Amino acid sequence: MNAAANHLLESAAQSNATALGTVDLAGGHTTPRGTNNLRVSSFSPLPTPVELMGEQPLTAEAAAVVARGREEIRAVMDGVDDRLLVIVGPCSIHDTEAGLDYARRLAQVAREHREELLIVMRTYFEKPRTTVGWKGLVNDPRLDGSHDIAAGLRLARTFLLEVAELGLPVATEFLEPISPQYLADLVSWGAIGARTTESQIHRQLVSGLSMPVGFKNGTDGGLQVALDACQAASAAQAFLGIDGDGRAALVATNGNPDTHLILRGGKSGPNYGADQVAAASNALTKAGVNPRLIVDASHANSGKSHHRQAEVALEIAAQLEAGGSAIAGIMLESFLVGGAQKMDVSENADGAGLVYGQSVTDACMEWGVTADVLAQLAAAAGHRGGNGAPRTKTVQQ
Repeated sequence: MNAAANHLLESAAQSNATALGTVDLAGGHTTPRGTNNLRVSSFSPLPTPVELMGEQPLTAEAAAVVARGREEIRAVMDGVDDRLLVIVGPCSIHDTEAGLDYARRLAQVAREHREELLIVMRTYFEKPRTTVGWKGLVNDPRLDGSHDIAAGLRLARTFLLEVAELGLPVATEFLEPISPQYLADLVSWGAIGARTTESQIHRQLVSGLSMPVGFKNGTDGGLQVALDACQAASAAQAFLGIDGDGRAALVATNGNPDTHLILRGGKSGPNYGADQVAAASNALTKAGVNPRLIVDASHANSGKSHHRQAEVALEIAAQLEAGGSAIAGIMLESFLVGGAQKMDVSENADGAGLVYGQSVTDACMEWGVTADVLAQLAAAAGHRGGNGAPRTKTVQQ
């Protein structure tokens, strides 16, 4: 390197050091400002998981609902309980009042169909975005871009406790590895989405979760990433995380034996047909994973059409009546009002101007259609086997 080039490098280094400046230390000493967090505008402390759970403790009644939900879901997925698992509810919870209105209706229907269906309410508080947008109740509970996560965690936990009081087990998607420390004790079933199934962080997270968890196939429709995820999450893992006091910790897990596949379609189209379900079940068997699976009637399996979603559910019901044993459950997106509405956080602060009970993310089936679909799924599950004879009903305790 010639002298001119050396001079330019030295000048650049001095200029960068001047731009970074120094930090004053005790005793009149200084140190270079450093190179970390240069694009971070602020850090805002949050309550620790232990603190939040102390404010909003898990009651004995809620704990019983959660534990029973986990046990029954495990039994359905293992084929011990011959009911159909139905995970149904809003695409996302943005209005807890409307969410509780929905939960009360669903609790009644769950009791009506308890012999044929195990109904679990979908309560999603974190939403993955393709680019940018509202990230869910935990991230932005006021729907105004203020990102008051502390308030969002409290609101989500309050909502889960209120749903548990209705006797309904709940399901959620785990989008990142921190929030489960605050909410997972109230969740009976978890999902890992198509965008994150391939993520090592999420596979490690699932290995330590206390409930059954489903991995969705990849956005391209491929199954291998989900098969790999089920195997990885069933194994013991060690990774960086936080403990109940919010401190960085080495998390060592025993592995989660209750993982399974969720078919949600892909870029190549739907994948819930009888032949596709059978092929997926065979692939699971070969991989040493639970051969029973869940079908997501929304997303790529319905082209994100809430009208088509109801049709998909009925096509799955026909498979059940024909004796399809690989399908253990179905996922449905449903709210009080059908469809979806656009929301701009700069215009709809605190939900102002929004239609009550209508999704602000993906389009959902309306309540009336949902009730009809659940009744038809119950009838199909009650005659699974194809000969018109009712199947043996599970005795509920």
